[in-house]
Amino acid sequence: MDISRRDLCALLPGVILPAALLAQSPAAQNTMPATSDAQTPAAPPQPIASGAYPFDKMPVTKGPASEMHEIFAGKIATGELVEVHETILPAGGSPHPPHHHLHSEMWLVREGTVEFTVDGTVYQIGPGSAGFAASMTEHGIKNAGTTPAIYFVVAVGPGAV
Repeated sequence: MDISRRDLCALLPGVILPAALLAQSPAAQNTMPATSDAQTPAAPPQPIASGAYPFDKMPVTKGPASEMHEIFAGKIATGELVEVHETILPAGGSPHPPHHHLHSEMWLVREGTVEFTVDGTVYQIGPGSAGFAASMTEHGIKNAGTTPAIYFVVAVGPGAV
């Protein structure tokens, strides 16, 4: 059976689309949806309300090497997913090893000095400074100082919530 280039090109979308959809599925990525029950789909991100978010009302998550104050997370009016939190790192601490993901992230340093690594390049940034890692860029952060470092993280895009 002879297949012309025209026939092959006509079949290509029928092969690529299912493969792309399969690659994006949680099963293909060996991950579960972000739900408490594997049988229940994740709730859609809620709109972020305009208003104030007082520090004393923020949920706190304490990890082995950091403390995180969750400010807000959800969808903004123009459709982007956004998550904002504040992290406190002890001297020498790091919240996790360098990694990458689909959403972009920005760090705004409030106190201390952090070592911010992007694709192997190391930056030392202090109070008032910012760092940015675009989607799928490997990045990591650690406290390079002798006092706690406090910074805000702003995550935007798919997977931010």
